[in-house]
Amino acid sequence: MKTAKELLIDYLEHVGNPDIQIELFADDAVIELPYLASAGSPAHWEGREVLYNFLGNLPKTFPGFKFKNIQIHIDTPDQAFGEYEATAVIASNGKPYAQHYMGRVVAENGKIKLLREALNMVPVIRDIKGISIS
Repeated sequence: MKTAKELLIDYLEHVGNPDIQIELFADDAVIELPYLASAGSPAHWEGREVLYNFLGNLPKTFPGFKFKNIQIHIDTPDQAFGEYEATAVIASNGKPYAQHYMGRVVAENGKIKLLREALNMVPVIRDIKGISIS
């Protein structure tokens, strides 16, 4: 059975491959990116089919999306917390995307029960939403 840290690292290393990623999640798993709500975007996804669609949409929205500089700060059998960076291209406008994430995984029975991530909303609002920030 995989630990929370192993699940988080597997999730990050297989970004862009939803067929592999979805197998890491429990049937009733949840992904939350709560700060996306401040930009008017959905911030909560639940259930395998919904998660699979979310995970599959990421490489279409951000071609070349990859995580790097992964640092795990908290590592227990059922919880892990880490920081990691991502780079990609924004498909809708061709701009580069660079982001710093923080993520917490809660594991249950060797599967991800909850993935909760935080990110810097300035690039999201400025580069993706096209809203001027002064």
